[in-house]
Amino acid sequence: MNSRLILKGISVVLAALLLTACGASKRSLKQSNKALASALAASAAKTQAEALKLYSDTSIPQGEARKSVSRDTPGQTALEQTIIRWAIDSDPQGARVFYRVISSIPAVIKNTNEAYLMTTPYEETRAFNILGLTYENSRDVQIEIKVVKAGYEPQVKRFNVRQAIDQQEISSFFMLVPKESE
Repeated sequence: MNSRLILKGISVVLAALLLTACGASKRSLKQSNKALASALAASAAKTQAEALKLYSDTSIPQGEARKSVSRDTPGQTALEQTIIRWAIDSDPQGARVFYRVISSIPAVIKNTNEAYLMTTPYEETRAFNILGLTYENSRDVQIEIKVVKAGYEPQVKRFNVRQAIDQQEISSFFMLVPKESE
């Protein structure tokens, strides 16, 4: 893309020199330079639009890429209306299930403390209620699931929020390991 712009710039300069050498007036030279500059700008804009179209994410609903989950406008984004299936199980069953949000962009999306969900087997459909979450930044956020049972080692798994949105599910099975007695 840069080489195209350089070639177009060189052609503008050559056209200006040619017009000057032919005895063209300053006015016609300025008009031709303006016309060439506007053609160059239009070509660059077209190239950029084509690139944006090529790299656009088709899994994001139209107009939702930058809409953020907010307390001020609850229920206004497609993210808040996206229902995710949560299915967590363990062997043995009866382990406590906790979750928390882990963000690599804490200035936008805050990390949270662990929240208790229920004991295994746990199955529920629920929406994400993560303040500041957008489709664009959902790749930078993870849900950490922690399963704890007395006499067993605690286990933790992390799930990428964007992947969970695309799959509409967070599910996992935890094979609990007994603690070694000392």
